[in-house]
Amino acid sequence: MERGIRFQPTMELDASLSWLALTMTQGIAARLAARLLEEFGSPDEVFRAPLPHLERCNLPAAVAQAVHKKQAFKRAEKELATIRGIENLRLVNWSDPEYPRTLREIYDPPTLLYVRGNVEVLSQHCVSIVGTRRPTLYGTQMAERLGRELAARGVTVVSGMARGIDAISHQGAMAVNGRAVGVLGTGVNVCYPKENKKLYEKVLQRGAIISEFPLGTHPSPENFPIRNRIVAGMPVGVVVVEGAQYSGSLITARLAMEFGREVFAVPGNVTQPVSFAPNQLIRQGAKLVTNGEDVIEDLPTPVRAALVRAEAPDAEQRNLLAAACLNSSEKKVYELLSTDQPVHIDDIVERSGLNSSEVLATLFDLEMKGIVRQLPGKQFAKVLL
Repeated sequence: MERGIRFQPTMELDASLSWLALTMTQGIAARLAARLLEEFGSPDEVFRAPLPHLERCNLPAAVAQAVHKKQAFKRAEKELATIRGIENLRLVNWSDPEYPRTLREIYDPPTLLYVRGNVEVLSQHCVSIVGTRRPTLYGTQMAERLGRELAARGVTVVSGMARGIDAISHQGAMAVNGRAVGVLGTGVNVCYPKENKKLYEKVLQRGAIISEFPLGTHPSPENFPIRNRIVAGMPVGVVVVEGAQYSGSLITARLAMEFGREVFAVPGNVTQPVSFAPNQLIRQGAKLVTNGEDVIEDLPTPVRAALVRAEAPDAEQRNLLAAACLNSSEKKVYELLSTDQPVHIDDIVERSGLNSSEVLATLFDLEMKGIVRQLPGKQFAKVLL
């Protein structure tokens, strides 16, 4: 069996050369690669096949010639040379035991995955959280809460590492030292968007960054729908927090349904365009969820049995505990805030009866306690505990 690689000797790197060359041959996408592997048994045998045999597989003439002449091997050799210089990177092909079993079950699984970080997280139980790049405060709070609660129970949180809901769900997972997998539409050595650089590094420490695209691949619109089938196919379930009518999150959820995965949705305000995707999915049979436990209780029994037990108090208890630890000024300000509607500092000053200096100092203390967040425009809101 071919083996994945991680900073290994040249001989073992070269064992992946034919897998890499197959994926880098122009005109061979995942489904065609699968057909060739089914016909010939291994990439080595694909490249050893006579040209007439390749042509009988209904390959386009140019593709058959490219395979027969091994045109991608020079490019693959350069790729392997680059891999040697990147820390903690390995290739995992679909015959490797580390390749996610759930992903292998979809109709067009990636032939080869670049995995940077801890490859073991790929075989652990995971749930994807997806949504809009421009979330509301409510969506932000829910994505962070779900990421935190699922990760605290031992679920690996998967997302496409995009700005917005994807990144926020991973931040929630990182806040409780949970595990995460970021699935990129770029090469694993390209952080996109750039503002996620710190998050990218945290996910590498606590999980893995994966991609099927060659190193150095930069963001391109056509790559992200391709990426989304991994986000939909690798987990046991997909949670949609917010998404518009024609959003990628809605497409990902529909792919998950096709793959036989559980689909969950956080209900949204019907007057908000970003609520269309989750509300539509709920109408179509997705499970309505408001917290991590709602997701966990609907997962397959073997998955639930393998998770960490829930010992934390529920949301209402946490809010009461938080309020009980506040002094009189903090309680006064805290009670003026909500989780779904930010309040401007001028309104807090006016309604609290405190002067502006006292309000600023109190808000700072509440932020340090992790129960209030500041938003752009000097607005504040409760953190959804």
